[in-house]
Amino acid sequence: MERTLWVVGCLALFLLGLWLMYRAWGKKAERQRDRIGELPTVPAELGAQLLEPTTGLYLGSTIAPSWQDRIAVGDLGFRATAEMTRFERGILLERDGATPIWIPQESVTAVRTERGHAGKVMTENGVLVIRWTLPTGTEIDTGFRGDDKLVYPAWTADVTRARTETTNDEG
Repeated sequence: MERTLWVVGCLALFLLGLWLMYRAWGKKAERQRDRIGELPTVPAELGAQLLEPTTGLYLGSTIAPSWQDRIAVGDLGFRATAEMTRFERGILLERDGATPIWIPQESVTAVRTERGHAGKVMTENGVLVIRWTLPTGTEIDTGFRGDDKLVYPAWTADVTRARTETTNDEG
């Protein structure tokens, strides 16, 4: 009988912990809702494809510059297998079981490699991180761990080249 009470007590404590984590995640989403706002929708015309689709794992999005301040609004904080493609007008991140994320070209401020993102730590330069500005003005980092890390230099160079071309066109 004593053993049964211990098991029931431990199970109750475990369930209480789960409930408290769920509740905290919901409260975090409420606090972030105004900062995040509505995400850009995928336009009908994406422009020419600049890079081949890259498959991998979407690690989540965080509020910049913190690599651990995961966004709890909507499904931005949940990991998912994904495919990322670079177009003239922006970056399309299509996630399995979640809504696609459209990152307009003019919103991208940097694309870099990092060791970790959203609580996921990898080897050096194991994560591709896109820093971009939401329509609300909040800067966020979106993390992606590609299946093939050899494509990372193309992703980081392409954004640098696109920024240079945009600057030259305006000047």
